[in-house]
Amino acid sequence: MAAPRVFPLSCVVQQYAWGKMGSNSEVARLLASSDPLAGISEDKPYAEVRPGLYFSSLYQKLWMGTHPRGDAKILDNRISQKTLGQWIAENPDCLGSKVKDTFNGKLPFLFKVLSVETALSIQAHPNKALAEKLHLQAPQHYPDANHKPEMAIALTSFQGLCGFRTVEEIVTFLTKVPEFRFLIGDNAATQLKQSLSRDSQAMASALQSCFSHLMKSEKKVVEQQLNLLVKRISQQVAAGNNMEDVCGELLLQLHQQYPGDIGCFAIYFLNLLTLKPGEAMFLEANVPHAYLKGDCVECMACSDNTVRAGLTPKFIDVPTLCEMLSYTPSPSEDRLFLPIRSQEDPYLSVYDPPVPDFTVMKMEVPGSVAEYKVLALDSASILLMVQGAVTASTPTAQAAVPLQCGGVLFIGANESVSLKLTAPEDLLMFRACCLL
Repeated sequence: MAAPRVFPLSCVVQQYAWGKMGSNSEVARLLASSDPLAGISEDKPYAEVRPGLYFSSLYQKLWMGTHPRGDAKILDNRISQKTLGQWIAENPDCLGSKVKDTFNGKLPFLFKVLSVETALSIQAHPNKALAEKLHLQAPQHYPDANHKPEMAIALTSFQGLCGFRTVEEIVTFLTKVPEFRFLIGDNAATQLKQSLSRDSQAMASALQSCFSHLMKSEKKVVEQQLNLLVKRISQQVAAGNNMEDVCGELLLQLHQQYPGDIGCFAIYFLNLLTLKPGEAMFLEANVPHAYLKGDCVECMACSDNTVRAGLTPKFIDVPTLCEMLSYTPSPSEDRLFLPIRSQEDPYLSVYDPPVPDFTVMKMEVPGSVAEYKVLALDSASILLMVQGAVTASTPTAQAAVPLQCGGVLFIGANESVSLKLTAPEDLLMFRACCLL
């Protein structure tokens, strides 16, 4: 009898202080739905689940994949290997021939669900060349030699900072926020304003100078200027004045979460995006960003390399961040990453970023459809059920696999899977794969 190539996985919840509390967390909701025995603590943060790992008490990040920090556990007692990483190592053909050859027999992506209550760090991810250099120099901070492009797709309203604002916007903030201008300095601020009439290279150079001046400011001076700004905005808000033109509400929110932190001023450099469910942002190498609040599905190259510079208690590396960033200003709407609707499947949308490591598919199937055929791909994939309940069957499987909200299914390359709805409820699923 052929070994199973489609099987359910359990998931790991990673513990971070920025996670949403209890049942407010999408990660906690998925955990509770997929595991009736899981107790949700309303006073615990649930931040990140990586499908492919195990659950714990903090509901913040759900991980799905084969990363060493949380290799997915296989929920099929017919399979001798305990984890997905072990199984793929002994069955590399399940990846698909192109994926196997291109990525040396490894699953190239990591799939996650994030529930964010407080801001994640001002950060960027290195390209492969820099990742190799950083890993060699400081493996304790940069644990692997891979790049980490990533994409976030909103499950709920999701707020984040992404890429540099237009120079016109930044210059406006330098006028309206004197505390911000103080930290930048008059010379750098003037240089940035003058770059508006020059070429893109001069603009990028001026932008780098301004951002570096801010991020390298003395901590004591930053705290003084931030306290002045917070006091001024608080007084204006108390007087009933609208402070949206200087991002007053966000500034106060970040200062409450990270008092005195230089990252609070980064909001005047970076685009503020609020994604609706289904909207996405793609974060290529060297793009500064920070997740602020909400729930999302996230997919990335299989790496844990992050260069941080603010809004975090973790290791920060300001010189590396300032040197590596892509200083390309753009309007916020340009940072949205749009999916492509499938011509063959009316229920399928494809988020296909310009990197080889991963693609994400979103499937929205009406409850009136009795059975849905999952597209066979020449790639291993991981399917996450966000809404609905089905039984999954394949031509070679002995028995169907029940899959409900929070359930995760590994699908080997070129495997056909049929999903039969067990209730007349709409389905929402996301599927990570590698389309070479």
